[in-house]
Amino acid sequence: MVLSALKPKTALDAGDSTPWTLTPSLDSFARVLSVNNFGQYFMNSLIVALSVVVLSTALAFLAAVALTRYTFKMRTKLLIIILVAQMVPIEALTIPLFFLFKGFGDAIPAIGLNHLGSLILVHMGFSIPFAIWMLRGFVAAVPIELEEAAKLDGASSFRFVRSVLFPLVAPGVVACSVFSFISTWNDFLFAKTFIISAQENSTMPMALLTFFKPDQNDWGAIMAGSVIMTIPVLIFFIAVQRKLVSGLAGAVKG
Repeated sequence: MVLSALKPKTALDAGDSTPWTLTPSLDSFARVLSVNNFGQYFMNSLIVALSVVVLSTALAFLAAVALTRYTFKMRTKLLIIILVAQMVPIEALTIPLFFLFKGFGDAIPAIGLNHLGSLILVHMGFSIPFAIWMLRGFVAAVPIELEEAAKLDGASSFRFVRSVLFPLVAPGVVACSVFSFISTWNDFLFAKTFIISAQENSTMPMALLTFFKPDQNDWGAIMAGSVIMTIPVLIFFIAVQRKLVSGLAGAVKG
């Protein structure tokens, strides 16, 4: 992808199959960055991805604590419902979700079609069930004796969750946040379905459509845009790498 992005446009158009070039060029990156509202597309993707990461991991953590540490009516059935929600293919839900958010928009425009709120909500709906199941193992692995000791010291349930439990399961939270960020950042299906006419609310994958043309695709710009899309994911991954490795190791043990 990087090598194709650095190839001159003439070499790509001529069908040059060599994986390298002796005359690298940044023209493809310049064409991508010159797209109208490119910065807005980038910020939209960043807003949606970060919102999903923060909200979905926070809600999933609290739900995992409730489903693991407390006993209440229909807890098992709720766990089964969460599991079933992960089994339904995204493609099968796209049309029903379209009409659902169309109805939401009539009541609350901010979460309706053509708004970033619809993308945030739908990705939260798919990220939370996975995160709950993953975090349950981390929460269950924390000894109950720690909670009992905290209560003896006068800590409330909320204080125990915030000051003791959360730091211990932080690697799992980080692992969930990485999966949520990647799936949201790379989303094309929902962005294409929900953002119909409001181009100012388009995301980065939608910006790449500019270079797909009926007569000839601009593969250099497509590859350059894909490289630019990958950079935030790499930065996010490097920033949480240590926590992610320990989190995945904890998930395997669980």
